[in-house]
Amino acid sequence: MLDLYSLDTPEKQPRILIIRRDNIGDLVCTTPLIRALREQLPDAYIAALVTRYNMAVMEGNPDIDALFSYTKAKHLEPGESAIGIFWSRLKTIWTLRRQRFDWILLPAGPQRSAIRFATWIGAKKILIRDQEDSRGGSHHVEQCCHQLVRMGLKFETPPARLTPNPEAVTKIQSSLLLDWQAFRGPVIALHLSSRKPSQRWPASRFSETAHQLHEALGAKFILLWSPGAWDNPLHPGDDEKATEVLNLTAGLPVQAVRTEYLEDLIGALSLCDGMICSDGGAMHLAAALGKPMVCLFGDSDPEHWGPWKTPHRVLQKPSREVADISAQEVVNVLMDVLKS
Repeated sequence: MLDLYSLDTPEKQPRILIIRRDNIGDLVCTTPLIRALREQLPDAYIAALVTRYNMAVMEGNPDIDALFSYTKAKHLEPGESAIGIFWSRLKTIWTLRRQRFDWILLPAGPQRSAIRFATWIGAKKILIRDQEDSRGGSHHVEQCCHQLVRMGLKFETPPARLTPNPEAVTKIQSSLLLDWQAFRGPVIALHLSSRKPSQRWPASRFSETAHQLHEALGAKFILLWSPGAWDNPLHPGDDEKATEVLNLTAGLPVQAVRTEYLEDLIGALSLCDGMICSDGGAMHLAAALGKPMVCLFGDSDPEHWGPWKTPHRVLQKPSREVADISAQEVVNVLMDVLKS
């Protein structure tokens, strides 16, 4: 039986563990909760347990005292074995169990694996996001932050926080060609990828948008995508689509940045002045960096998953198909957002 929350007066120096084991955007949307915990409990010990795949989201975050990670079986690297990662996972659980947490928070909700982790690690109180947290508001950030109320704290929803890796930023900067850097217009990120078919914008539309923005603003572009072939069974990517966009934008200042690692994607986004993308992890990363953006939503809910506390506009058609959004609409809206 889980020891659930009670509305006691919160401890001044509690030991708190946040477990978040799902996607990039979900973890980004948890950082406002962590930020509010740090602001309200400055002397608390706050740790986070995440997956190795998403770890870069939390590295360098000033609101946590410790960061722990584990590897999912589907994220095995060449040369790694399932037995090895499970043994490493057990050691991490044992290390966390010895820390004797007062609170374990599960802002992702009642995921069986997360509950299993929390039960194995143990804490005086385990708090799982549930229907009660919808009182915080419609956005995922608001519902995560409503857990503060259930801890006896004040409800706050600060901006997300993300710290780019300085080495990754330097690496990206050094890869930018001199003739690209000579252009003085705003740097616009074009992120091509989306897991959902309804949220995939055609390469021709990205190309048309780039041509118009360069003509209107002198804009230059950093082209971003999920690396890999489309038929890769483990990590399907958009190498072919990126090549198509590059061919269609020949003659424009478009710099392709292949982001093999999440640190590289964050570093590249930190160098941009604005962004065009579909709903997804990259959108949330850019929002946490405060980047103005136009977000293309297909079959997903912008009220729950839209960018958090950054200048942005959402475009979504009644068909809930991103392919129905025109390049001209995106250009007009982005120019408005950049002015605001």
